[in-house]
Amino acid sequence: MLIELDDGYSFGLGLFETILLYKGKPVFLDGHLARINKSIVDLGLNIDKLEKDEVFQYLNNNKNTFEYEVLKIVLSEKNRLFLKREYTYTEKDYQKGFSLNISKVRRNESSIFTFHKTLNYGDNILEKRKSKKLGYDEPIFLNSKNQITEGATSNIFVVVGDKIYTPKLSCGLLNGIVRQYIISNYDVIESEIDLEFLNNADEIFLINSLFGIMPVNNLEKKVFKSQKISKEILNKYRRDYEKNSCYRF
Repeated sequence: MLIELDDGYSFGLGLFETILLYKGKPVFLDGHLARINKSIVDLGLNIDKLEKDEVFQYLNNNKNTFEYEVLKIVLSEKNRLFLKREYTYTEKDYQKGFSLNISKVRRNESSIFTFHKTLNYGDNILEKRKSKKLGYDEPIFLNSKNQITEGATSNIFVVVGDKIYTPKLSCGLLNGIVRQYIISNYDVIESEIDLEFLNNADEIFLINSLFGIMPVNNLEKKVFKSQKISKEILNKYRRDYEKNSCYRF
Protein backbone atom coordinates (compact mmCIF):
# COMPACT_ATOMS: atom_id res chain seq x y z
CA MET A 1 0.00 0.00 0.00
CA LEU A 2 1.60 3.26 -1.18
CA ILE A 3 0.93 6.35 0.95
CA GLU A 4 1.94 9.82 -0.22
CA LEU A 5 3.32 12.18 2.39
CA ASP A 6 0.93 15.12 2.83
CA ASP A 7 -0.43 17.35 5.60
CA GLY A 8 -2.55 14.46 6.84
CA TYR A 9 0.47 12.28 7.55
CA SER A 10 2.87 15.12 8.40
CA PHE A 11 0.61 17.14 10.70
CA GLY A 12 -2.50 15.04 11.38
CA LEU A 13 -4.70 17.09 9.03
CA GLY A 14 -6.63 14.06 7.88
CA LEU A 15 -9.83 12.25 8.87
CA PHE A 16 -11.03 8.73 9.50
CA GLU A 17 -14.23 6.80 10.13
CA THR A 18 -14.55 3.35 11.67
CA ILE A 19 -17.71 1.55 10.55
CA LEU A 20 -19.32 -1.69 11.67
CA LEU A 21 -20.04 -4.15 8.88
CA TYR A 22 -22.96 -6.49 9.54
CA LYS A 23 -23.23 -9.28 6.97
CA GLY A 24 -21.13 -7.16 4.61
CA LYS A 25 -23.30 -4.05 4.95
CA PRO A 26 -22.06 -0.81 6.58
CA VAL A 27 -24.14 0.10 9.63
CA PHE A 28 -25.33 3.73 9.68
CA LEU A 29 -23.26 4.57 6.59
CA ASP A 30 -25.21 7.77 5.91
CA GLY A 31 -24.31 9.11 9.35
CA HIS A 32 -20.62 8.33 8.88
CA LEU A 33 -20.56 9.97 5.46
CA ALA A 34 -22.32 13.07 6.77
CA ARG A 35 -19.86 13.42 9.63
CA ILE A 36 -16.64 13.01 7.66
CA ASN A 37 -17.85 15.32 4.88
CA LYS A 38 -18.87 17.95 7.42
CA SER A 39 -15.39 17.70 8.97
CA ILE A 40 -13.79 18.32 5.57
CA VAL A 41 -15.73 21.58 5.34
CA ASP A 42 -15.39 22.65 8.98
CA LEU A 43 -11.62 22.11 8.99
CA GLY A 44 -11.15 23.62 5.53
CA LEU A 45 -9.28 20.57 4.25
CA ASN A 46 -8.35 20.12 0.60
CA ILE A 47 -10.01 16.69 0.40
CA ASP A 48 -12.67 15.50 -2.03
CA LYS A 49 -16.02 14.60 -0.51
CA LEU A 50 -16.47 10.92 0.34
CA GLU A 51 -19.20 9.35 -1.78
CA LYS A 52 -21.31 6.31 -0.97
CA ASP A 53 -20.40 4.68 -4.31
CA GLU A 54 -16.72 4.61 -3.28
CA VAL A 55 -17.56 2.67 -0.15
CA PHE A 56 -19.74 0.10 -1.90
CA GLN A 57 -17.21 -0.33 -4.71
CA TYR A 58 -14.56 -1.26 -2.15
CA LEU A 59 -16.92 -3.61 -0.29
CA ASN A 60 -18.07 -5.31 -3.49
CA ASN A 61 -14.43 -5.96 -4.41
CA ASN A 62 -13.51 -7.22 -0.93
CA LYS A 63 -16.29 -9.55 0.14
CA ASN A 64 -16.07 -11.96 3.07
CA THR A 65 -18.54 -14.29 4.77
CA PHE A 66 -18.07 -13.03 8.34
CA GLU A 67 -21.15 -11.82 10.19
CA TYR A 68 -19.23 -8.88 11.70
CA GLU A 69 -16.23 -6.96 10.38
CA VAL A 70 -14.76 -3.49 10.72
CA LEU A 71 -14.27 -1.01 7.88
CA LYS A 72 -11.86 1.86 8.38
CA ILE A 73 -11.71 4.77 5.93
CA VAL A 74 -8.83 7.26 6.08
CA LEU A 75 -8.86 10.48 4.05
CA SER A 76 -6.11 13.03 3.54
CA GLU A 77 -5.24 15.42 0.72
CA LYS A 78 -3.38 12.80 -1.36
CA ASN A 79 -4.65 9.53 0.13
CA ARG A 80 -7.96 7.64 0.31
CA LEU A 81 -7.58 4.37 2.18
CA PHE A 82 -10.17 1.65 2.71
CA LEU A 83 -9.19 -1.11 5.14
CA LYS A 84 -11.01 -4.05 6.68
CA ARG A 85 -10.13 -5.83 9.91
CA GLU A 86 -11.47 -8.47 12.27
CA TYR A 87 -14.26 -7.67 14.71
CA THR A 88 -13.04 -8.55 18.21
CA TYR A 89 -15.88 -7.84 20.67
CA THR A 90 -17.70 -10.87 22.07
CA GLU A 91 -20.85 -11.57 24.09
CA LYS A 92 -18.61 -12.02 27.15
CA ASP A 93 -17.72 -8.32 26.93
CA TYR A 94 -21.39 -7.35 27.19
CA GLN A 95 -22.10 -9.81 30.00
CA LYS A 96 -19.13 -8.63 32.04
CA GLY A 97 -19.42 -4.92 31.22
CA PHE A 98 -16.53 -2.51 30.83
CA SER A 99 -14.26 -1.33 33.60
CA LEU A 100 -13.47 2.41 33.52
CA ASN A 101 -10.87 4.72 35.00
CA ILE A 102 -10.43 8.49 34.95
CA SER A 103 -7.60 9.75 32.73
CA LYS A 104 -5.24 12.41 34.05
CA VAL A 105 -5.13 13.89 30.53
CA ARG A 106 -7.61 16.73 30.02
CA ARG A 107 -9.76 17.25 26.93
CA ASN A 108 -9.27 20.66 25.31
CA GLU A 109 -12.82 21.91 24.76
CA SER A 110 -11.46 25.02 23.00
CA SER A 111 -9.76 23.03 20.20
CA ILE A 112 -11.61 22.29 16.97
CA PHE A 113 -9.79 18.95 16.74
CA THR A 114 -11.66 17.69 19.81
CA PHE A 115 -14.93 17.76 17.86
CA HIS A 116 -13.73 15.92 14.73
CA LYS A 117 -12.39 12.42 14.07
CA THR A 118 -8.96 13.43 12.82
CA LEU A 119 -5.58 11.77 12.59
CA ASN A 120 -4.65 13.72 15.76
CA TYR A 121 -5.59 10.69 17.88
CA GLY A 122 -2.48 10.14 19.98
CA ASP A 123 -3.98 11.07 23.37
CA ASN A 124 -6.79 8.56 22.87
CA ILE A 125 -4.57 5.65 21.91
CA LEU A 126 -1.87 6.24 24.52
CA GLU A 127 -4.40 6.67 27.34
CA LYS A 128 -6.29 3.56 26.19
CA ARG A 129 -3.08 1.53 26.27
CA LYS A 130 -2.22 2.90 29.70
CA SER A 131 -5.67 1.95 31.03
CA LYS A 132 -5.36 -1.57 29.61
CA LYS A 133 -2.08 -2.04 31.49
CA LEU A 134 -3.87 -1.02 34.70
CA GLY A 135 -6.64 -3.57 34.07
CA TYR A 136 -9.30 -1.18 32.75
CA ASP A 137 -11.12 -1.29 29.41
CA GLU A 138 -11.56 2.44 28.77
CA PRO A 139 -10.33 5.76 30.20
CA ILE A 140 -12.76 8.64 30.69
CA PHE A 141 -11.57 12.19 30.00
CA LEU A 142 -12.45 15.35 31.91
CA ASN A 143 -12.13 18.80 30.35
CA SER A 144 -10.32 21.85 31.72
CA LYS A 145 -13.35 22.58 33.96
CA ASN A 146 -13.31 19.05 35.45
CA GLN A 147 -16.47 18.10 33.52
CA ILE A 148 -16.95 14.62 32.05
CA THR A 149 -16.48 14.54 28.28
CA GLU A 150 -16.01 11.09 26.69
CA GLY A 151 -13.98 7.91 26.63
CA ALA A 152 -10.89 7.31 24.53
CA THR A 153 -12.97 5.55 21.85
CA SER A 154 -16.51 6.10 23.10
CA ASN A 155 -19.23 8.46 24.27
CA ILE A 156 -20.61 8.07 27.78
CA PHE A 157 -24.21 7.95 29.05
CA VAL A 158 -25.31 8.08 32.68
CA VAL A 159 -28.55 6.68 34.13
CA VAL A 160 -30.02 8.16 37.32
CA GLY A 161 -33.42 6.75 38.23
CA ASP A 162 -35.33 6.63 34.96
CA LYS A 163 -33.44 9.53 33.36
CA ILE A 164 -30.56 9.29 30.88
CA TYR A 165 -27.83 11.94 30.78
CA THR A 166 -24.89 12.57 28.49
CA PRO A 167 -22.32 15.40 28.34
CA LYS A 168 -23.08 18.39 26.13
CA LEU A 169 -21.03 18.64 22.94
CA SER A 170 -19.68 21.97 24.20
CA CYS A 171 -17.93 20.11 27.03
CA GLY A 172 -15.49 18.83 24.39
CA LEU A 173 -16.28 15.53 22.68
CA LEU A 174 -16.92 13.83 19.38
CA ASN A 175 -20.56 13.63 18.31
CA GLY A 176 -20.64 9.87 17.84
CA ILE A 177 -22.90 8.21 15.29
CA VAL A 178 -24.50 5.93 17.91
CA ARG A 179 -24.70 8.95 20.27
CA GLN A 180 -26.88 10.63 17.65
CA TYR A 181 -28.98 7.47 17.34
CA ILE A 182 -29.64 7.30 21.08
CA ILE A 183 -30.48 11.00 21.40
CA SER A 184 -32.91 10.63 18.48
CA ASN A 185 -34.65 7.60 20.00
CA TYR A 186 -34.68 8.31 23.74
CA ASP A 187 -35.30 11.23 26.07
CA VAL A 188 -31.70 12.17 26.82
CA ILE A 189 -30.67 15.15 28.92
CA GLU A 190 -27.51 16.77 27.57
CA SER A 191 -25.81 18.52 30.46
CA GLU A 192 -22.57 19.33 32.25
CA ILE A 193 -21.65 16.29 34.34
CA ASP A 194 -19.05 16.21 37.09
CA LEU A 195 -17.26 13.28 38.67
CA GLU A 196 -19.50 13.24 41.75
CA PHE A 197 -22.60 12.90 39.55
CA LEU A 198 -20.90 10.05 37.69
CA ASN A 199 -20.03 8.19 40.89
CA ASN A 200 -23.62 8.53 42.16
CA ALA A 201 -25.18 7.12 38.97
CA ASP A 202 -27.36 4.00 38.99
CA GLU A 203 -25.71 2.76 35.82
CA ILE A 204 -23.40 3.89 33.05
CA PHE A 205 -23.03 2.71 29.48
CA LEU A 206 -20.62 3.55 26.70
CA ILE A 207 -21.35 3.73 23.00
CA ASN A 208 -19.36 3.63 19.79
CA SER A 209 -19.89 2.46 16.23
CA LEU A 210 -18.29 -0.95 16.77
CA PHE A 211 -19.61 -2.34 20.05
CA GLY A 212 -22.79 -0.26 19.88
CA ILE A 213 -23.92 -0.03 23.51
CA MET A 214 -21.57 -1.41 26.18
CA PRO A 215 -22.76 -1.76 29.79
CA VAL A 216 -20.31 -0.57 32.47
CA ASN A 217 -19.46 -2.76 35.44
CA ASN A 218 -17.35 -0.31 37.41
CA LEU A 219 -15.69 3.10 37.49
CA GLU A 220 -12.44 2.39 39.31
CA LYS A 221 -13.61 1.16 42.77
CA LYS A 222 -17.27 2.12 42.25
CA VAL A 223 -19.30 -0.92 41.11
CA PHE A 224 -22.64 -0.38 39.36
CA LYS A 225 -25.23 -3.00 40.29
CA SER A 226 -27.65 -2.25 37.46
CA GLN A 227 -27.27 -2.71 33.68
CA LYS A 228 -31.01 -2.89 33.00
CA ILE A 229 -31.49 0.20 30.81
CA SER A 230 -28.14 -0.33 29.08
CA LYS A 231 -29.14 -3.80 27.94
CA GLU A 232 -32.64 -2.71 26.91
CA ILE A 233 -31.11 -0.03 24.66
CA LEU A 234 -28.52 -2.52 23.34
CA ASN A 235 -31.25 -4.98 22.32
CA LYS A 236 -33.27 -2.30 20.50
CA TYR A 237 -30.15 -1.01 18.76
CA ARG A 238 -29.30 -4.48 17.48
CA ARG A 239 -32.85 -5.03 16.22
CA ASP A 240 -32.72 -1.74 14.34
CA TYR A 241 -29.49 -2.34 12.45
CA GLU A 242 -30.18 -6.03 11.81
CA LYS A 243 -33.46 -5.00 10.22
CA ASN A 244 -31.94 -2.12 8.23
CA SER A 245 -28.20 -1.46 8.36
CA CYS A 246 -28.69 1.93 6.72
CA TYR A 247 -31.19 2.97 9.38
CA ARG A 248 -31.75 6.72 9.37
CA PHE A 249 -32.00 8.57 12.67
